[in-house]
Amino acid sequence: MATLGIVGGLGPESTIDYYRRILEKWKRSAPSSSPSIIIDSLDVDRGLHLVEHDRPALIEYLSASVRRLAAAGADFAAMAANTPHVVFDELVARSPIPLLSIVEACAGEAQRRGLRRLGLLGTRFTMEGTFYPTVFARRGMAVVSPSPEERTWIHDRYVGQLLKGDFHDETRDGVISVVKRLREEDNIDGVILGGTELTLLLSADMVQNIPALDTTELHVDAIVRRLRA
Repeated sequence: MATLGIVGGLGPESTIDYYRRILEKWKRSAPSSSPSIIIDSLDVDRGLHLVEHDRPALIEYLSASVRRLAAAGADFAAMAANTPHVVFDELVARSPIPLLSIVEACAGEAQRRGLRRLGLLGTRFTMEGTFYPTVFARRGMAVVSPSPEERTWIHDRYVGQLLKGDFHDETRDGVISVVKRLREEDNIDGVILGGTELTLLLSADMVQNIPALDTTELHVDAIVRRLRA
């Protein structure tokens, strides 16, 4: 059996969710056993600071975590968050073990469903980054971000509430309103819940009558397949 290494803590709530989902999915087909998992929990506040102010230091911070996981016996690793994927390619180049991308997992499912134009929700760094549009463009799909004002509103609540485990109806309603506008004005046919805490806020498979891609669930699916392989 392979051993998974999780770069966690970015933030803690989503790391807990990853661990729970991996165990549940594993147990469905192998109830008499458990997967081998190692978690290295990082500081979400430090991570967000480095994303915004010092990308080279962020690469080193995440690379050190991957190296610790590899030294502890992990055969492959995954980051339990979307935002750190802003430096995913740089991490792959430095990593002693394979890294499983949440973006590739999501793009594969979007392509399987025949989606062509998807809205992207997440932290400001995710919504304004190029890593989702680049990966999806390779598969012939477009990614649309909310307006600057909407991005600021979502980011502030993401950092101020969701990362702390605070989930409010007012925030949920506001995010749904953003999806509604993107569907009506930007003609999206799906929405990427590109923040692992967003999947805790919005648990429905459909939002405003379009598919909502749960990036945590898709990443977990890919992780469990790799563990079984």
